[in-house]
Amino acid sequence: MNKDLGMCDYIFQHCADSMNNALTSVRYTTWERKCPEFSDTDFVYMGLLRCITSVDSGRHFIQNANELHNAVCSHSTYFNALHSGRRRDMLKSVAPESYKLFCAQANELGIDYLSQFSELDDYDVEAADGHFVTHACHTPKNDNGRVFAAGFIYAMNLRNGFLNPICRVTNGTKKSHEIPCFRFWIDKELEKKETDRKKLYIYDRAAIDYTWWNEQAKKDIYMISILKENAVIDFVKVLDFDRNDPINTGVVAYELFRKGNSSFTIVTYKDPETDNEFKFISTLSVSIRPGTIAILYYKRWTIEKAFNNSKSDLKEKKAWSADNISLDSQMRLTAMAYNLVRLFEEKSKKHDRELIHPAEVKYQKNLKKRQEDAQIGGSFVNPLLFMQRIARISSSTIRAVKNAILTNMSFFALMDKLVAKLIPRPIIIYSHLKSNCRF
Repeated sequence: MNKDLGMCDYIFQHCADSMNNALTSVRYTTWERKCPEFSDTDFVYMGLLRCITSVDSGRHFIQNANELHNAVCSHSTYFNALHSGRRRDMLKSVAPESYKLFCAQANELGIDYLSQFSELDDYDVEAADGHFVTHACHTPKNDNGRVFAAGFIYAMNLRNGFLNPICRVTNGTKKSHEIPCFRFWIDKELEKKETDRKKLYIYDRAAIDYTWWNEQAKKDIYMISILKENAVIDFVKVLDFDRNDPINTGVVAYELFRKGNSSFTIVTYKDPETDNEFKFISTLSVSIRPGTIAILYYKRWTIEKAFNNSKSDLKEKKAWSADNISLDSQMRLTAMAYNLVRLFEEKSKKHDRELIHPAEVKYQKNLKKRQEDAQIGGSFVNPLLFMQRIARISSSTIRAVKNAILTNMSFFALMDKLVAKLIPRPIIIYSHLKSNCRF
């Protein structure tokens, strides 16, 4: 890579690579078209700039793009493209290729936050959830004179922290529940599953539909959720598990249940720190350790950190339009922009294994304090919480990326600035693990 390659050129090159991969992945496309005035690659590139740079509106972004990034585009051209169904279809093909490029780079860096769980090697593991933002200014009101938040569903890859855009829930003209949208998406999109890898989704308790998930399990699509307190289910038998395995710390019971013709496992987990008890439901094979099921549900909350980054740091608090086509494009561009910034932070953290981000040191100190407080009462923090985790992208990293784009700093200069923020990694030895672990 050219060491003098500026950040704007780096981002544009990623857009171009994603576009080329999308065009070569299939023999024919229905969306390919030559647009000399405003190419599809330019449209994707400007979409990423809009998501990363802080702007108040589309017009604000166009002015900034023209004056600061030399991306000359008229208002009418940009907004017509944003409302274009063809461009929406183009992004639907380009966004997955962008995601694959990010995942490939994560693999090259050796990033796998689930490497401790060997039984998941054949699974793509994603935490899914709905994300809602303020409706667009011109969203039409319903018959009662009301408007609602606009919403999407995203899924986070728990191996590397990258986001996958799933589907749009509502444009704000009505209040919609996300779960039917999620199920419809799986029925429609995963019928075209390209690999033999199994899919595992972790969702909240609203996602439980026993019959439907039982059918998905036959297609190697599985789920983990939390059992509703008022669930009426039939006990089948107790399942054996290794109580001495550190992964199973806190697991009280592992049982098989049935609802009609649908069978599933229930993990009863008692937090060793607080004594709070939870029941997790899964359609996974009984060969999966119950402690793995429990900790994966805890890791589901990592996606909330991504949503916090999106709203607090990337300032994506509002729908770009009430138009469904525009919202579909916003959803995919937001995920691509988030993944781009996450890649920068992950690359900086891999520069030297002895260095760590200050935010991670703060997290480890907090865990140490929790452990000391728990031991006073005769309890302890689950050792799995001391293992590697997907951290929230640092606000300082996002500010640095924004400044690099603003000044067109080189990619290597940005990496140097991010690495300069890292500090020596502390050594934490956790006594409840069978073998001492250094984190």
